[in-house]
Amino acid sequence: MEKETILVTSALPYANGPIHFGHIAGAYLPADVFVRYHRLKKNDIVYICGTDEYGVAITIGAEKAGRSPREHTDIYHKVIKDIFKKFNIQFDHFSRTTTELHRELSQKFFTELHTNRFIEDKMIEQHFCPKCRRFLADRFIEGTCYLCGQKEARGDECPGCGAWLDPLKLKDVKCKVCGTTPLIQSTRHWFLKLGEFKDRLKEWIDRHPYWKPNVVNTAKKQLEELTSRPITRDLSWGIPVPLPEAKDKVLYVWFDAPIGYMDATMEWAQQTGQPDKWKHYWQNPKCRIVNFIGKDNIPFHLLVWPAMIMGQTTPYTLAENIPANEFYNLEGRQFSKSEGWYVELDDFFKKYSSDQIRYAIAANAPETKDSDFNWRDFQKFNNADLANVLGNLVHRTLTFTLKNFGGKIPPFRGNNEKIQTLLQEIDRRQNAIAELYQTYQLRKASYEVIDMARLGNRFFDESEPWNQIKKDKTLCGEMIFGIFRLLEKLSVCLWPILPSTAEAIFEQIGIKTPLKETGWDFSSLIPSDGSQSIGEPRILFGKIEDEEIEKEIRKLKDSLTLKNAPATAYDPLKEGISYEDFSRMDIRVGQILEASPIKKSDKLLQLKIDLGVEKRQIVAGIAQHYKADELPGKKVAILVNLAPRKLMGIESSGMVLAASFSGQLRLLDPGDLPPGATIR
Repeated sequence: MEKETILVTSALPYANGPIHFGHIAGAYLPADVFVRYHRLKKNDIVYICGTDEYGVAITIGAEKAGRSPREHTDIYHKVIKDIFKKFNIQFDHFSRTTTELHRELSQKFFTELHTNRFIEDKMIEQHFCPKCRRFLADRFIEGTCYLCGQKEARGDECPGCGAWLDPLKLKDVKCKVCGTTPLIQSTRHWFLKLGEFKDRLKEWIDRHPYWKPNVVNTAKKQLEELTSRPITRDLSWGIPVPLPEAKDKVLYVWFDAPIGYMDATMEWAQQTGQPDKWKHYWQNPKCRIVNFIGKDNIPFHLLVWPAMIMGQTTPYTLAENIPANEFYNLEGRQFSKSEGWYVELDDFFKKYSSDQIRYAIAANAPETKDSDFNWRDFQKFNNADLANVLGNLVHRTLTFTLKNFGGKIPPFRGNNEKIQTLLQEIDRRQNAIAELYQTYQLRKASYEVIDMARLGNRFFDESEPWNQIKKDKTLCGEMIFGIFRLLEKLSVCLWPILPSTAEAIFEQIGIKTPLKETGWDFSSLIPSDGSQSIGEPRILFGKIEDEEIEKEIRKLKDSLTLKNAPATAYDPLKEGISYEDFSRMDIRVGQILEASPIKKSDKLLQLKIDLGVEKRQIVAGIAQHYKADELPGKKVAILVNLAPRKLMGIESSGMVLAASFSGQLRLLDPGDLPPGATIR
């Protein structure tokens, strides 16, 4: 069969902070699994990625950190590369958008679009923050969505209804950086005339009926209202717009970022000594280009990026598929480092392996709807699937072989019908798993590879080798041989998802050939003459105990509480007083009988208080914290021997005591003590 030519890209992570499990689940683990499968199929496949390093978020992040944008992106380029290494995500080339090659290609894209009259310029009104002294990119405007009422909608997209937004129509707008209400000012910008590509985009999307429904539906919903989109910004950090009249303008980060896929491929080709090899992918109609992205990137990859390609004079290949995933959250909430709702990766990888988290994400991948990383599910996936099913099958098979067959895989004569049936079932399952890998069904694939291990355990139990060895050692050995053949095929099926584990199984069952070199359609590497020695049996996965998981959950919740605690300084302690000074204060329980607002005051309430021995009138500054009609019947603490004084012309005889912190005020509650009781 002719080998396929495939180029795989994953969305360029933004170099303004570390990535988390949600990013891995959306665009990187699914791509890595897909690429590993096709490497086993010996297809011509290249996996490209890199960091996205321009835009206002980088500028602001650098300013907050007290460094230049380049220093800022240098740091996070390395941080992100290191995180991918921890997850065992392997790219052929990992680049960045601050290279000279990227600048040149991005400007070429703009120039060809401009020459072909797909770009127009016009004066527009835009938000300008007077405090930050800059025009605000759409994503740094926050307000209420005018379509669905979602609060905290961005200037370009609503997280509630998913619609592209006109930032000038947002309600209750504020600058996301400083919270200031921005001004509206005029500025000149250049726009990509997306409306002119509507028919071609629709034809291209309709050409691929097998695309995910969530991807197609999102694109088609916005396709009908496609209008010109701005592709320039008023910034100092970015790729200069290649026009004399566009001085001080840079290309919008969403215009230049996807071009990074192409120049990163060019860079890879140069580094491999084949400078024109990039054309074998980007200018080859037979090449399958697959863009792995997250949900929020769908409009740009199905509408903007293909339109940019369609508008070029130079011919380029469009994507064959864009298998976007939905959101992957953490215990029911979005990952947020600023709120303390995240998993610290350095700490995580000190305790757990890349294969443990790869499997947990794969088994609950957000392919058609949002899903979660959940600590208890992580424990279940590890203990039930990896330890009890997969690890148990490997360990029990090896230890039985070591004990009963001298550490050698027993021979097989080839005429055992039960073993032949098992081998046929293994092949059938491998073909089914191949189809799942090819069609981006990571969740089902992860289930099926573990179910192949379940098949091995059932076969082991039904064969009862501990009894069979006493009756017929030769027949027992053939049963064990069948399980080793299953482990061999299982390792290959497992490698795209759990590469380290698959390689460890290969090593333990004594296969010297590197697993990734065997190929998907390999013939067995286990000789049937009984000559192959196995390696040392080792535990693949240890159990994760309940106490360990409870600790992780507590740590997560404590971090959220700590991050969201009021950032307010405590009032300073006052100078010390003598006991005699304190004993002079007469503090009693009082019960509020009546409460009413005081005209011309938004802070004071007039109270009538029952002190048991008498009734008092007291003016209290609690109107901003309590409504008058909710106070009658409430018991409070009263300093009764405070000298009377007039407030707003009303005499007040005493003081209501309250506690305050960070702008909050609470009346002291004396419980069920009667009016007049002394508080000591």
